[in-house]
Formats: sequence, structure tokens, C-alpha cells
Amino acid sequence: MGLLLSRIQKALQGFYGIEARILLLGLDAAGKTTLVYQLKLNEAPMTIPTMGFKVETIQPINNVTFTIWDVAGQERVRPLWRHYHPNTDGLVFMVDSVDGDRFEEARYELEILLDSSDLQGVPLVLLANKQDLPGAWPPLEVAEKMGLRKLPGHRWHVQGCSAVSGEGIPEAMEKLSEMVKLHRKALETSR
Repeated sequence: MGLLLSRIQKALQGFYGIEARILLLGLDAAGKTTLVYQLKLNEAPMTIPTMGFKVETIQPINNVTFTIWDVAGQERVRPLWRHYHPNTDGLVFMVDSVDGDRFEEARYELEILLDSSDLQGVPLVLLANKQDLPGAWPPLEVAEKMGLRKLPGHRWHVQGCSAVSGEGIPEAMEKLSEMVKLHRKALETSR
């Protein structure tokens, strides 16, 4: 009976789409919560620093519904990120591209994340946020500072964006949905 239900669910998945668990991480003040509100409400209200986490479901993008886990980025909270790793289908790591002084800190945290066995092979979208502000580093330079070219075993995409205006976010989410589908397909093939 379980096999039959599994086959029915798999057959209907193409019709109803995929539900993906997305982990949204980054240092504090990178703009993660603003991104969630932009995706959910198509606006960017004033936010306060996240304490703990928020979970929001985002309407389908390319037939993929995202359940986004927005986890606080303060230094004292980062050791707890590992508790959110299991069953993650995609990782969005947000960087404040104006704050070049914190790139090394962000890179260190990203490396720890990607070394986790729970996140092996999980696709990564690096959002170089705050591109609308003066002094923002270009997305490819942010990717270089974050060491993305040296990442083994992860599909990744870097996207410049502004969480406040929404610029660059649709492209990033479309790319994430494509990568999640490929990741799911690879997992099914390996079983």
C-alpha cells in the first residue's frame, strides 16, 4: 500500500508541483527578512532584527513552492544554524554587498555550512544584496570573495539584488527552483 501511495504522489508531483524546504541564512543585517517580505507581500516594510526564526510559504515559482526558513544571523545564534540543516532542498545565503569589511566573516560561516553533511550537494544561491546602494560590490566580485569557485559538490548561482526594491529577486528564485528540481532528480536517481 505504501508503494502505491508513493507512486501516486510521485505522479501527481508534476501536476501539483514540488514543495521545497529552503534555508535562508546570512550575517545579521544582510536583508534576509526584507527578502521574505518582498517574496511574500511584494513589499518591503520596516523590519527589526530576527530573533530565532520565521517560516513563510512562498507561492509556486516554476512549479516549486518554497517554505523558507529565515533564521537569525547574529553571531551568538549562528551555532544553532546546524539544527535547521536536515531536509533542506536549497540554501539561500545573503550577503550585504556594501559591507566589504564583513565578507571574510560571511565566507567563514558559509564554509562551515557547506561542510555540514546535511547540506552536501544542496544547491546554493548567493544573494549579493543592497546593489541599489552606493559602494556595493558587484555580484561576481562578492562571489569571488566568498570563495564560490572553489566549492566542491554544490551547484551555485550568484545574483545581485535589492531586497527593498525587489530587483534581481525573481531571477534568483527562478534559478533556485531550477536547481532544486535538478537536486531532487539527482537524489531520486541515486536511490
